[in-house]
Amino acid sequence: MSVVTSSLSLRTRGKGTYEITAEIERELSRSGLREGTATIFCRHTSCSLVIMENADPSARRDLELFMEKLVPEGDPDFIHTMEGPDDMPSHIKMALTRTTEVVPFYKCKLALGTWQGVFLWEHRANSHTRKIVLSFAGE
Repeated sequence: MSVVTSSLSLRTRGKGTYEITAEIERELSRSGLREGTATIFCRHTSCSLVIMENADPSARRDLELFMEKLVPEGDPDFIHTMEGPDDMPSHIKMALTRTTEVVPFYKCKLALGTWQGVFLWEHRANSHTRKIVLSFAGE
């Protein structure tokens, strides 16, 4: 078995989900591996990863709206607000979701379902450059 590690850098435009499936598969293709597992890791504490429907954007929008209601900005109980009103809510949203996804692959393609995609979920209002580490283990 071989392990190949690479990374992605993504510039977000503020809150929302950004599909990164194609970028992951491009790096997987470069790895030369045909089957195994892909570990996708987000190196930040104010954004996360999610596998979500990629056919109808309204499904992601509903998820985003639900999370905004669950963890609203401006809660007077939050102490960690140095970087603005979205600072602590972004950390809580990250903690409630995931920073790592593991997806099997074969024939040099992620084994996602028909309507699934891998998304970076930006929880901050401003744009950021986000780093994603990819680790492919297989043959």
